Amino acid sequence: MTVRRIEGKIAMVTGGAAGIGRAISQRLAAEGATVVICDVDALGAHETKELVSGPGTDHHHVELDVRHEEAWESALEIVRRRYGRLDVLVNNAGRPYRRALPGSSWDDWQDLMTTNAGGMFLGMKHGASALAAAGGGAIVNISSAAALVGVPNMTTYSAAKGAVRAMSRAAAAEFAHARVRVNSIYPTSVPTAMLASDAEDTGVTTDEFATAAAALSPLPGMASVDDVAAATIYLASDEAQFVTGAEIAIDGGATSLIG
Repeated sequence: MTVRRIEGKIAMVTGGAAGIGRAISQRLAAEGATVVICDVDALGAHETKELVSGPGTDHHHVELDVRHEEAWESALEIVRRRYGRLDVLVNNAGRPYRRALPGSSWDDWQDLMTTNAGGMFLGMKHGASALAAAGGGAIVNISSAAALVGVPNMTTYSAAKGAVRAMSRAAAAEFAHARVRVNSIYPTSVPTAMLASDAEDTGVTTDEFATAAAALSPLPGMASVDDVAAATIYLASDEAQFVTGAEIAIDGGATSLIG
């Protein structure tokens, strides 16, 4: 039986249309939260909302391009008007990128930093104010194990995810006075559409890429979207009320060997 650790909380999830974001949205709903699923893919966000909805629920979906400040302001105003407050923000939206540095363009750099780092900057900037207005709350930023260790052909991606790591730690200190907790999660490769994209960029099949990724972890196999969702639930819950600035690697021990 699911323990409803997020009962009654209003939670906002970016990148909720698929993959990790969808799994987090489903777990939040199962644990008693009312979930606002946000994504630039409005259809996918709606599909997630339908998946988590049931009798007596009031979940919602919002089209949100995390790269644009006015879009964040609009989305949070929708949350305020509909629910009156925000208790949890999960910054998950991002895009994959795996390319050797000499083949990476300045446009690639700018787009990746704007999406993967800038989107979380804007989320924390505006989300923290909404959480503080409710008396405090939790921000959970989904980064990547690539922010913790050096990975070939991921310099650009690692820089963006490393920025998320640094921002999360600084924001945890900055917002603690308002009882807004900021923590971050660092998954290795997870079987999602992003893994297929990484495989394509590497020039191998998805199965070949997954096998190679799994071999990096002392624990057998690969992390799942549910593993990431479980860590998110803990950090979003009152069980973690004295946890801020923490970093959780969902990697089967891989970074303990490489780092």
